[in-house]
Amino acid sequence: MRRPVNPVGITGYGAYIPRYRIAAREIQRIWADGKGGVSVEAKSVPGPDEDTITMSIEAARNALARAGLSGRQLSAVWIGSESHPYAVKPSGTLVAEALGATPWVSTADWEFACKAGTEALSAAMGMVGSNMAEYVLAIGADTAQGRPGDALEYTAAAGAAALIVGPAAESLARIEATCSYVDDTPDFFRRADRPYPVHGHRFTGEPAYFNQTRHAALGLLEALGTKPADYTYAVFHQPNARFPQTVGKMLGFTPQQIAPGLLSPKIGNAYSAAALLGLCAVLDIAAPGETIFVTSYGSGAGSDAYALQVTDAIVERQARARATQVYLERTEMIDYAHYARWRGKLVMG
Repeated sequence: MRRPVNPVGITGYGAYIPRYRIAAREIQRIWADGKGGVSVEAKSVPGPDEDTITMSIEAARNALARAGLSGRQLSAVWIGSESHPYAVKPSGTLVAEALGATPWVSTADWEFACKAGTEALSAAMGMVGSNMAEYVLAIGADTAQGRPGDALEYTAAAGAAALIVGPAAESLARIEATCSYVDDTPDFFRRADRPYPVHGHRFTGEPAYFNQTRHAALGLLEALGTKPADYTYAVFHQPNARFPQTVGKMLGFTPQQIAPGLLSPKIGNAYSAAALLGLCAVLDIAAPGETIFVTSYGSGAGSDAYALQVTDAIVERQARARATQVYLERTEMIDYAHYARWRGKLVMG
């Protein structure tokens, strides 16, 4: 377990989910002749003018509005993603420029599959907690990546979540502590010269997602001397609807604790943003004094767990920016032809 020397918390948060959706049954129509089960109702798809950078900017603007800060007040802008638009040029510089945070700011792009966003969050805790920074912006964002016809086509989605970490005294939710659990489990990977990720199917549940998530969560619960019943809400990484509910039950959390942050049936798996989007959805409805337990997961593999306590500041700040639910309800369905064209799945010539 890790606690910063100086108490820290979330001073602002923001979400962004593209309006475009493709129904699981539309993908099923193309690749499975309408046969077999589907894991989500629909998934979010970035428009032709959207990518990890643009989505990060929108989520970050919501977070800044809630925090009541300008970009100039940020000491660092960090973006966790496995779908950065450039292989070499950083996403962080573009986002920082758009937010008005440049030039006296640290920027970095983070990677760790689906938990790249929480890697940035943990580092932000360290920077603020050591007095090296006053406010750090940590973002998790990803676009849909899935080989045509693969199971990931049904769930690999898009979205962004931004959290501003600052002094606990100014926060809307204090971060009590964090705990990480990591080992080398090849459940899912994408080589540098390949456009789509590959499954290590037999590792996907155990010993990957469930093993990592359980260990990180149990490690933090035991270190804090708390139990699942002590938390109002629980948020887990959402590769599909079943996994977070299953691991929550294993740990002793109830379906009611998990439900408010469970977004995957409606938008799919937003990768690096998945757990953080769930946290944003919970913060939208949380009340002072309530507690939140968050556990991310990243293939390769590892998990980060966090315990948060909501403060009185939440009430006024919730209304300063669009709620996650607004993005969930703002939908425009597309067919597979548009999806394939926008995602570059057709290679010409």
